[in-house]
Amino acid sequence: MKSPRLRLLSCLAVPLLAACGAEPSEMVAEVPPTYTCCEDLDVDKPYQPGQTLTVHWTVESPDEPGSASPQVELAARLTGPFGTVDDLKAASAVPGLVTFTATPVRPTGTPGERPASTIVIGPDAEPGFYDLATSVVGDGNTTTSGSSIIQVAPKP
Repeated sequence: MKSPRLRLLSCLAVPLLAACGAEPSEMVAEVPPTYTCCEDLDVDKPYQPGQTLTVHWTVESPDEPGSASPQVELAARLTGPFGTVDDLKAASAVPGLVTFTATPVRPTGTPGERPASTIVIGPDAEPGFYDLATSVVGDGNTTTSGSSIIQVAPKP
């Protein structure tokens, strides 16, 4: 006949001993997708005033799918015109520049998502070289930026 104390002790000791053999669970931080600008076809062609420039964001998903949705905002803007590419690269503030801005995009991070920003080039945009500036603003206000050169050709 077993004593009630022995039963109570075994009820307390068995779960504790079972926990000793278990590996501690590791907290794995989920890696959200990363976004960069843009596909070559977006920037490697001349545009004309009145056309729409579509920035197709490149998405790199982590190896392991996660459930964490990215808390990022994708932004794009086009500023110009500059007479030459060298003028664009050297300029910090030039009078007469105009800026065309895309509405910010907030991707959900779902697999296969292909975010895009659209910039309408004004119908009265002057021909020349324009700076396409892109940025990805993350959770902690961390920003990654990029820049490409877009040529706006005169209307035929």
